[in-house]
Amino acid sequence: MFSKSKINEPGPKQAEATPAAPASAAPAAPAASDYKSSAPKAKPAASLLSSDLHITGNVKTTGDIQVEGTVEGDIRAHLLTVGETATIKGEITADDVVINGRIVGRVRGLKVRLTSTARVEGDIIHKTIAIESGAHFEGSVQRQDDPLNPGGRKSAPAAAPAAAPAPSAAVQAATAAHKAEG
Repeated sequence: MFSKSKINEPGPKQAEATPAAPASAAPAAPAASDYKSSAPKAKPAASLLSSDLHITGNVKTTGDIQVEGTVEGDIRAHLLTVGETATIKGEITADDVVINGRIVGRVRGLKVRLTSTARVEGDIIHKTIAIESGAHFEGSVQRQDDPLNPGGRKSAPAAAPAAAPAPSAAVQAATAAHKAEG
């Protein structure tokens, strides 16, 4: 398939290869794009929902969002930054949540941070949380290993009752024995 003679041949063969170069240049372009696709892609900039924007409905992305306007609906993102002028009425689910504005609803995040300007009315389910002095928060805080999963840790105890028929059989036997005595 490959031979050294073509590589080591002097000028005349290279001159013949030069006219063929434009034809081979076309296949070279996809090869260049192959290298680009295998290289790590630059992370896209965060989507910005400006302060004059009002959204009614859910927003979902695998990227980052910065909200400065109003959203009436649920938001799911990788990183969600809630600006000081923002108001969100709905559930938030994100890996990282930074709250500077107002939220009415549940917050689920691996890392949740309430800054001094944050106003949250609702429950926060998190893996790690930071609340700065001056933040207003009304609701409950619950730590979970997987806060992004709506079932959370509750899925493990739910399996326990399925494995519990043996104790209930023992209870039935004890109850039957008690009735026999009485």
